[in-house]
Amino acid sequence: MSNRLAQETSPYLQQHAGNPVDWFPWGDEALRCAREQDKPILLSIGYSACHWCHVMANESFEDAGVAAVMNRLFINIKVDREERPDLDQIYQTAHAMLTQRSGGWPLTLFLTPDQTPFFGGTYFPREARYNLPGFVQLLEHVAEIYRTRRDDISRQNASLLHAFGAMLPKPEDHAGFGRTPLDNACGELQQAYDPVYGGFGDAPKFPQPAGLEFLSRHAARGGDPDARSMALYTLRKMADGGIHDQLGGGFCRYSVDERWAIPHFEKMLYDNGPLLALYTDATVLTGEASFRRVAQGIAGWVMREMQSPQGGYYSSLDADSEHEEGKFYVWAPEQAAGLLNAEEYAIAAAYYGLDQPPNFENRHWNLLVAQPLEAIAQARALPPEQVEQQLASAQQKLYAARASRVRPGRDEKILVSWNALMIKGMAHAGRMLDEPEWIASAQRAADFIRAAMWRNGRLLATCKDGKAHLNAYLDDYAFMLDALLELLQAQFRPEDLEFARALADVLLEQFEDQQEGGFFFTSHDHEKLIHRPKPGHDNATPSGNGIAAFALQRLGHLLGEARYLEAAGRTLKLFYPALAQQPAGFMSLLMVLQEYLIPPQIVILRSTPGASAAWRRQLLQHYWPGTLILALEGEFTGLPETLAKPWSQGVSAWACQGTKCLPVIKDCSALIVACQSGESG
Repeated sequence: MSNRLAQETSPYLQQHAGNPVDWFPWGDEALRCAREQDKPILLSIGYSACHWCHVMANESFEDAGVAAVMNRLFINIKVDREERPDLDQIYQTAHAMLTQRSGGWPLTLFLTPDQTPFFGGTYFPREARYNLPGFVQLLEHVAEIYRTRRDDISRQNASLLHAFGAMLPKPEDHAGFGRTPLDNACGELQQAYDPVYGGFGDAPKFPQPAGLEFLSRHAARGGDPDARSMALYTLRKMADGGIHDQLGGGFCRYSVDERWAIPHFEKMLYDNGPLLALYTDATVLTGEASFRRVAQGIAGWVMREMQSPQGGYYSSLDADSEHEEGKFYVWAPEQAAGLLNAEEYAIAAAYYGLDQPPNFENRHWNLLVAQPLEAIAQARALPPEQVEQQLASAQQKLYAARASRVRPGRDEKILVSWNALMIKGMAHAGRMLDEPEWIASAQRAADFIRAAMWRNGRLLATCKDGKAHLNAYLDDYAFMLDALLELLQAQFRPEDLEFARALADVLLEQFEDQQEGGFFFTSHDHEKLIHRPKPGHDNATPSGNGIAAFALQRLGHLLGEARYLEAAGRTLKLFYPALAQQPAGFMSLLMVLQEYLIPPQIVILRSTPGASAAWRRQLLQHYWPGTLILALEGEFTGLPETLAKPWSQGVSAWACQGTKCLPVIKDCSALIVACQSGESG
């Protein structure tokens, strides 16, 4: 037997299709039933890689007795937060207002039939424990409140909806834009910085790639040089930690401790795209081979395990396998010893900490870098090269053995926004580290989105098994536009520029608030919900408003298009008071401010096919976060005026910043000097 969720594209919803719960997907049918039957709605939001979602499902949703109570008292709606981030944003915010606690997944909310929440929490156990009520007891209690306290619920709902309205940013007059928020943000990050283990704050510790990117950019563009040191040290400590898959590449979502040692084992596409770009930039900044190896590991994992045959990137890998969190990844020393020769094991055990007490649940070993290879070589009086070779051999054997284990589940839906983050990371890493295969991977993903998820001039948000659907969100358009600007620098393709302009126009037509500035998370023709957010804060992914303004500002300079520049300026003006008050919460918008104060440099290389390769290799040896370099080799028709430069034998370069353009440059060394000058403003 299966319920309505069997017809859905979301793997998370399909995981619940066999539940005895009479689940509905979010939609008109469920909402109509709630109104007609005058039943409250039990809204459960989660995602397929979520460990505690699986726990609650196993304990309660798969239990016939619990399901009978749910079906009798409620209209039950299951939502995949990755397919419906609009609903997740609204109801996570509502949960915070109702409970005064942070949210998370699974999110469990009880709504009136008009979609307004009146009670909620996150995970609830089947039987009372963890200072939480038992789920059946809670269900009966909430249903009783709904039957007997309608007036109280109505008053609370009115207050909640008023609070939602008050959350929207309002335009304020201010003296203009300055660099004070940039410096203050750096100071706030420095206060939260962990000088021992890197990163910011205490456990649980998240990578926060937007903050690390801001610090690197801030240092490069005339800010505190210590900012770069914080970013690089954090990247080193993360790479050595257990949050980094030491054998298979890529990063888990967060560390449960402050040392990056033990992750929550799910691996998400949206983290790894920005981290790939950061480790690439760290390679360029330092020349350290260890940073390049981390980038190679992420890119290899993505192409090997996360790219569909059609080109799009899958969403995530589960934390669990065989109903145990982390089982696929962890080891026992005797397992490793049985696979390696004595010398390999001695080195691998010292390197990965297998010769130390277990670090996961007091019985397993999650691999991390326990001591550097140099120290191991010195302690064993061996040449470093020999130790490296022995470790590489051990890694290959351990990886091969791990590959035979039962794998974590993979969520194979393709989301535009998350794909865009990875497309940008792969394109950036491919061009900066001279890896054409990575660029080709990014192009395949972009081509898939344009072919399968771009319909009648609009994006669809999600696709699985050939079925694309759901009206796309701000993040889908903004992140994809930003990714295309990176892809154009990796290899100029006119169709990518055409797609970028089309996305920018939809952003302005369907998402921008032209009166007050900024962009709504949902389009003007989206389903009407109880709130329409206009998010500015960065969360696990960057702010849609920040990336929209960042990409529009860059595209506006690239094409000389005032509409895009003005929309970016209106967004920055709307959020600027918030930046001034709490700068560390708005890293993406701070990067817009950086490039408003010092406009991005646009460098155009024109040449015969293949002639600009040597120039590009020299230019890409530098970390210039505020410079876009586009190489147009050969003949192109229909180029915008800003790109339609003449070309002949050899290479000609044009460098523009704001309204100022230098004369044509025919010498690469002179171009490097010009770029360095432009980066500092």
